[in-house]
Amino acid sequence: MAALGWLTPRRRSATARSVLAGEASAEAARKSTQEVSDREPDFPVHGDERAAAFFDLDNTVMQGAALFHFGKGLYKRKFFETRDLARFAWQQAWFRLAGVEDPEHMQDARDSALSIVKGHRVSELKSIGEEIYDEYMAGRIWPGTRALAQAHLDAGQRVWLVTAAPVEIAQVIARRLGLTGALGTVAESLGGVYTGKLVGEPLHGPAKAEAVRALATAENLDLSRCAAYSDSHNDIPMLSLVGHPYAINPDSKLRKHAHAMDWRLRDYRTGRKAAKVGIPAAAGVGAVAGGTAAAIAMHRRRR
Repeated sequence: MAALGWLTPRRRSATARSVLAGEASAEAARKSTQEVSDREPDFPVHGDERAAAFFDLDNTVMQGAALFHFGKGLYKRKFFETRDLARFAWQQAWFRLAGVEDPEHMQDARDSALSIVKGHRVSELKSIGEEIYDEYMAGRIWPGTRALAQAHLDAGQRVWLVTAAPVEIAQVIARRLGLTGALGTVAESLGGVYTGKLVGEPLHGPAKAEAVRALATAENLDLSRCAAYSDSHNDIPMLSLVGHPYAINPDSKLRKHAHAMDWRLRDYRTGRKAAKVGIPAAAGVGAVAGGTAAAIAMHRRRR
């Protein structure tokens, strides 16, 4: 049996190296336990009725700008002329290429839309909005952002879109996505007919934050338990209101601010890096331009 002596454990005094090994192992175990205990709690919190989520629309929930897609749908229904379609297409191409909101472009788009809908019935635009969603918007919803919204819904929380797009269009999109509702720009109407003017100003920048604050008060929400999601630095006022701000597909200014504030970031874009456009995105612009040319050609053939 002497030959098997090497299998029998022998008591030995601890060397400096073995002490070091033991201490290192114990420290690693302690840190692992601490990391588990410090882990962020599940979010969104299930059953928290005083929590809700607020999502920007353009380039956060949907690729591109809802107002531009709406304009293409109205052109198809002969609400305006070919030259107006070209302007809408250029604005949309610029928006997709830059990935940020330009106040001058957005103001031009709003003015165009208001002049186009002037004299039309609100009920007519709501009905057309359903069709336009299916034609131009349904295929442009970011799956990742949609999943975030669904997580809040599954947790029993309410979810609102908050957008500068017309409230009627925003409500269509919210309903089709199964969301609670939408906050959007309100166009003036008399007797159910659009006047071509706005009530107040577009729901943009600080106005979004005011709308969220007012809704939170009316719905008895605790903003410190709410979440907000946006791609644009223009929405920093809204994001700063809530306890759980998220930068989604952020522009460069929002990305920088989010890093400084330790906000969570999610980027669902493909074919482009965070701060610059890649080839696939540029190809997308070409597709928009090509689609515009085809639409114009078809229009001319109808004549």
